Amino acid sequence: MDENCHVEPLHKKVTSAEYQKTRLALLAVTGMGCPNCAARVRNSLIALHGVTNALVDHITGNAQVTFNPDLIAFPALIEAVSQAGNNERHTYRAMTMNIGW
Repeated sequence: MDENCHVEPLHKKVTSAEYQKTRLALLAVTGMGCPNCAARVRNSLIALHGVTNALVDHITGNAQVTFNPDLIAFPALIEAVSQAGNNERHTYRAMTMNIGW
């Protein structure tokens, strides 16, 4: 793990609207090689309005995302994972494993 790659976890105050009608999405994420990668992906997901929680594991390559589908479309979750690595050193991709409706 590169010392210059440290990522501080994002803390979010979730609104009551975001908590309504939440669903769980399971994503397979590729490109993560360390805990900082997982933190980078988590921060990108949790920053989205409509996402209430994101648990990302770089070892298994899984992300569990709790979100309100009335506030955020599912493709935005996939895009947020890709955007998390928006520099030359990190490239992340996600695909759907399951969505709990």
